[in-house]
Formats: sequence, structure tokens, C-alpha cells
Amino acid sequence: MLEARGLVKRFGGIRAVDDVSFTVRPSEVLGYLGPNGSGKTTTVNMLVGLIQPTRGQVLVGGGDIWDGIVEFRRRVGYVPEEPNLYPYLTGREYLELVGRLRSLPSPLLERKITALLSLFSLEPDSHAPLSSYSKGMRQKVLISAALLHNPDLLVFDEPMSGLDAASAVVFRHLIKALARAGKMVLYSSHELETVERVADRVVVLHQGRMVAHDSVERLRELMQLASLEEIFSELVFTEDPQAVAGRIVDVVVSRG
Repeated sequence: MLEARGLVKRFGGIRAVDDVSFTVRPSEVLGYLGPNGSGKTTTVNMLVGLIQPTRGQVLVGGGDIWDGIVEFRRRVGYVPEEPNLYPYLTGREYLELVGRLRSLPSPLLERKITALLSLFSLEPDSHAPLSSYSKGMRQKVLISAALLHNPDLLVFDEPMSGLDAASAVVFRHLIKALARAGKMVLYSSHELETVERVADRVVVLHQGRMVAHDSVERLRELMQLASLEEIFSELVFTEDPQAVAGRIVDVVVSRG
């Protein structure tokens, strides 16, 4: 089990994350929601061991990840929000590099790479440099890289950025299939529709603090609202989003 326990992260005098706690169990998908600037990516960076919390702990199996950070990172598959890839490598070369860094045996690695490139419809471009890939294609390479070593924990930070509609449907099914295979999955996003479809529970973050932590169904019951979008709006917006949209249009069409 992954546990975030009382996580706090300060940058100077600013609290980017303030007392965040939750768990992710095997075979479970936790949706991690919040508007831009709410602290989602900062939390994710603490969960995968890229930055240390100012206070609090990230625990796996009851042990602090920083007591064995190298071993912990071997158990994690991570898709970051920004695809930082080596542009001069081909798609296949990049996956080969990741697989070697993960110490995968060469025959197994080659089989997995060939299969993933085919399943993600990247095989025709597998020998082209990553600099020529579209954003969606680069995202598929990142997802493939995160899956190569069969990790226990998968952390996705806005993973569907750039994916076409067909690939997005496949990815939603993939999230559920990974959970059925016993993986712990944390899905950080502001895409409410996808989170509502795939998550067993959701955490809603606003200005660095948790404002909700429950199943979508339970939140609907408690707040007597029909959808996650309505719940999200109720929890994080200080103004009616429809009214704000209307005022934006007023500015756009104004001739005075």
C-alpha cells in the first residue's frame, strides 16, 4: 500500500501542499483532482521520490520511501506532465535505454518494446527520431516506458495530454486493466470525465489543501449533486463558472 501521511511542501514562505494524507491500495485507482496551481504535481513529485516533503512521509508497505529510495524507484512507473525525452533518439532507442536502466534482460526487453510499439500504433515510426513525433506520440512513448518493468505503483500526471480520441479510450481501459492486474494507480488530472470513469476514490485538492476524499458515489450522495464536475465546481470555484464564461464572451464580443 502507498500512503501519503501529512504531506507538507513549502517553497520559501509558500505552502504548495498543506497536510495532505491518503492511501492507494493494490487493485485501486485513486483520482487526484485539482485546478492548475492546486499542488497536484508537487504532490506527485513527492510520491515518486523526486523531491522530499518539508514535513510528513510517503510510505510503501509501512516504510518511508527515503529509507530505500533506489529500490522504491524500481517499483514505480511514472508518466510526468511534461514529456522530457531525448529528441535525437528514436522511439525504439528511447525504450531500449529505459529498459537497460531498469536492468531488463535483453530478450524480454525486445519482446516488450516490439509489442508495446505495435499496440500503441507506433511501430511505423519506431525508427524515426523523437523530435519528429507529435505530442500524442511522445506521450505514448512515455506511457510505454512507465510500463516496461512491470511496476507495482503507477503514477500518471495528466497522462492523456495530446492523445487522440481513440487512444484516449484505450488508455481509460488500460487504467482499469492495470488495477485489475493488482497495480496501485494514482491518476492526477483536471480531466473530470476520465477520473469519474476510472477512479475508485478521488481526492480533490484546492490551494494545496484537501477539500474532499471519498468515492465519487459517496460524494454525490453527500453533496446531492449528479456528477463529479458539479462536485468539483462546488468545492473549488468561488464564482459560478458559467457566469465567468459569460463575462469572458462579453469581453470577446465587445466593440466599445
